[in-house]
Amino acid sequence: MSTVGEAQPTQPNAKPKPVIFCIGMAGSGKTTFMQRLNSHIHSRKQIPYVINLDPAVLKVPFGANIDIRDSIKYKKVMEEYNLGPNGAIVTSLNLFSTKIDQVIKLVDKKQDKISDVIIDTPGQIECFIWSASGSIITEAFASSYPTVIAYIVDTPRTTSPTTFMSNMLYACSILYKTKLPMIVVFNKTDVQSCEFAKEWMSDFESFQMAVQKDQQENQEQSSGYMSSLVNSMSLMLEEFYSNLDVVGVSSYTGQGFDEFMDAVDNKVDEYNEFYKAERERILKKKEDDERKRQTKSLNKLMKDMDMKDKKKSEDGEVLSDFDDDDEEVDEELQGEVLPDDEEEEARGLAEVGNPSREYTFAEDRQSELDPTKDADLQARYQQAMESRGKPVSSQTAENIARYINRSQ
Repeated sequence: MSTVGEAQPTQPNAKPKPVIFCIGMAGSGKTTFMQRLNSHIHSRKQIPYVINLDPAVLKVPFGANIDIRDSIKYKKVMEEYNLGPNGAIVTSLNLFSTKIDQVIKLVDKKQDKISDVIIDTPGQIECFIWSASGSIITEAFASSYPTVIAYIVDTPRTTSPTTFMSNMLYACSILYKTKLPMIVVFNKTDVQSCEFAKEWMSDFESFQMAVQKDQQENQEQSSGYMSSLVNSMSLMLEEFYSNLDVVGVSSYTGQGFDEFMDAVDNKVDEYNEFYKAERERILKKKEDDERKRQTKSLNKLMKDMDMKDKKKSEDGEVLSDFDDDDEEVDEELQGEVLPDDEEEEARGLAEVGNPSREYTFAEDRQSELDPTKDADLQARYQQAMESRGKPVSSQTAENIARYINRSQ
C-alpha cells in the first residue's frame, strides 16, 4: 500500500507520455533549463526519462538515462572523419540515428514508470533541426508519442526589436520544419522580464513603436529598409503568434515551470487533436499513393504482356521456349532450296507450338514413329513448360515430341 505523496506508477494501458525537445540558441540557458525541468518534475513526485543528444558537451548537470556520449566519442569522430566541430556533431547524430529504434524500445519499456521524456539537443540548432538525423529522431518520437518543441529564448538578448524578430523567425522556421506543437520559453526572467516580448507578440502597434524608438536611438546605424522589413515581418508573424504558447521561466530560481508544464499539457491535447490526425492522414495518403502506383504498374505490365502475346499470335510466332531456336532454324532455311518433303517438314516446325494452328505429319511418316516414345517426350516437354509457368496445349507438346523423335 502506497503512502501519500509517493509516485504512482502509470498503468500499462495508459496514454503515451509526452516528449519534450528542448531547442535553443547557444548561450540561451538550454542545458540549465533542462536541469531545472528535471528537478521540477522530481519535485512533483514524478520521474522523467532524460536523454542527452549533445555529443560535444563536456559536463551534463543532470542524470541522463540515455547519453549520446556513451556510444559515440565526439573527438574520435573528428579525428577519424577529419571534420570540424559542427561536422562532427552532425556525423555523431547521424550515427546515433541509426539506432533510434533501440532508443524507442527503451522508452517503451519505461512507459509505466515515467511521466515525461525530456530531450536536450545541441546548441548548434542547424546541426539538429536541418540535418537528416534530426528529422529522423524527431519523427521517430512524434510517430509514437505526443511530442512538443520547447524553443528556449535568451530574454535579456532579445530586448532589441530586430534581435527579437530574428528569434521569432528562427522559431517560425523550426515550427515549419518539425511540424510539431511549439512553446516559446523566455528564459532568464530573473534578469529581464519577458512582459515586453509578450506585449510585442500580442500588440502590433506596440512593436511598431518599439521599432521607431530603436531607430531614433540608433539613427546612424539603422536604415529605412530595415525598419520597413521588420514591420512587414511582424505583420506576417501575427498569425504565427496566435498558435504559440508563450511562457517566461527562470532556470536559476525555478519560477514559471508550473506554467510551462501546464502549457505542455495544452500542447499534448493540441497534438492529439490536430497534429496526430494530420500525420495519420499523411501516412494514409502515402500508403494509398503507393498502392495505386503498384496497381498501375501491375496493370501496365499485364497490358504489355497481353499485347505481346496477341502480336505473337497474329504474326504466327512460336509461344514457347523454342522461340530462339526456331528463329535460327527459319534463318537457316531461308534462301535454301529444299525437297518437297523437307520443305513441308520445315513448315511444320515453324507452326509447332502455335495454339491457333495445327500441323499434321504425312501419314507415311506418322506410321514410322513409335507411339510410346512420342507419349514420353510429350509428357516430359509439357511438364518442363508447366514448371516454368508457361501454358502449353497438349497438341503443341505432341507436335514437339514428334519432331524431336523424328530428328534423332
